[in-house]
Amino acid sequence: MKFKRIIALSTIFISALCLCSCGKSSDVQTYAWPLGTSSPEDTVTQIYAEKFAEEVYRLSDGQMVIQVYPNSVLGGDRELLESCKDGDIPFVVQNTAPQVTFLPDVAIFDMPCMFGNIDEVREKVDDPEFMTAISAVYEKGGYQLLGYADQGFRVMTTNKPVKTINDFKGQKIRTMENSYHLDFWKALSASPTPMTFSEVYIGLQQGTIDAQENPYEVIVSNRLYEQQDYVVETNHLPHLISLIVSEEFMKDKTPEEQAILREAATTATKYAREQSDARIASRIATIEESGTEVIPLSDELRKQIQEAAVPIYTNIKEHVDSNLYDIYTKGILK
Repeated sequence: MKFKRIIALSTIFISALCLCSCGKSSDVQTYAWPLGTSSPEDTVTQIYAEKFAEEVYRLSDGQMVIQVYPNSVLGGDRELLESCKDGDIPFVVQNTAPQVTFLPDVAIFDMPCMFGNIDEVREKVDDPEFMTAISAVYEKGGYQLLGYADQGFRVMTTNKPVKTINDFKGQKIRTMENSYHLDFWKALSASPTPMTFSEVYIGLQQGTIDAQENPYEVIVSNRLYEQQDYVVETNHLPHLISLIVSEEFMKDKTPEEQAILREAATTATKYAREQSDARIASRIATIEESGTEVIPLSDELRKQIQEAAVPIYTNIKEHVDSNLYDIYTKGILK
């Protein structure tokens, strides 16, 4: 894997040299910087990354160029984070869940069932007080946070209808390798099973697992609904997508270049959110047209799930910065 990364980075370097010299006059510098993601092309993650690159190019009059590399070409989530911190890959766009290993305070986003809709999530992460606090977390880890887009909420797919709290009991549900996620499903008496994502479809097909949880975007792009009878709108966690840049890289840029990067990120964040909203509606339509039923949660069931999740809130509170926790939960948790 390390050898492949060296080859990939060498290719990027050669491409950068071409972009910096081919067809350019000697007094004009064109920068070619890689941006890595682990997501496929047809995703909001890719839309976010490409819009950011497009805006940087436009605002700099073509003198700052970013090349987007999706599909883990430059490595998986962990490798991207390591390379970004080292400054080898300046920009990364990815979900927040894999960052908890490197940035434990990012676990604040693993508090389940806190928000009623995605606009509430966006209002919280855009709040200047919260943004200042969470940005400090990234800076301490060697990064700078440029923004959060999202793919809406994570929802559950299953072959068993869920209409009461007891319907979660015993369901073998695939989750990411995240202790807080595992604890949440255990609190609902489900049987969470960490599994590599590439194995999820066949796991559902063969009955190794009964259910899984992901945002609508992932459910449709990977056709997981084909193996499931129901989508349960648990909306248990927001699927936030972060745009980060290496702290070392950013500090080496001029104030004008830094301003361009931040302005481009703001525009790209707004655009990616708009695209996410539009795509979720079409994804739900695709699922329903296939015959898979979408089940919304009743207010009573959502309240019961929140009550079951209290121990996860307590655990996260003990492991993240207290000020960050207070800001994030202000006005939501009593």
